[in-house]
Amino acid sequence: MTGAVRLEPVDERNLEPLLSVAVAEAEPADVMPPVEAPAGWSNARREAFREFHRASFGGLDASTRSAMYAIVAGGEVVGMIRMSRRDEPGVAEVGMWLGRSARGQGIGAAALRELLHLAAAAGMRVADTAPENRGALSVLEKCGAKLRDADDRVYAEISLDDVAAC
Repeated sequence: MTGAVRLEPVDERNLEPLLSVAVAEAEPADVMPPVEAPAGWSNARREAFREFHRASFGGLDASTRSAMYAIVAGGEVVGMIRMSRRDEPGVAEVGMWLGRSARGQGIGAAALRELLHLAAAAGMRVADTAPENRGALSVLEKCGAKLRDADDRVYAEISLDDVAAC
């Protein structure tokens, strides 16, 4: 991995760089919910990407109950990581994506480590994600999470004592 990895709350300042990485290095289905739009990165899909992220500018206590962070490595935006409050107290859904050129360099683990510290400060203790999110599951396992399947979700219990090792 080159350079330090840091998280910046997604806002108007880094939204366009984040969209640029998504368009150049990811598929729409990997970085945003499905929308009715022409295939690929059409103008409608780009605008939906912007609106999806803008809806979470308020953080965990806003209506979307999500905090999204641009992943910055080597001074460049390379992806996004988020946590969203679930109905169960202390549980947050975790999602992440990286542009293709940033994968396999330890950036995902470093970003997750930073997010877990933010989650702990917000009172979160358990993460959940979709079973098909192989990237997130791999990073959670590297960080010592104990994974369990339930209700079409994968729950990852992780101790912050284990976070330094990931």
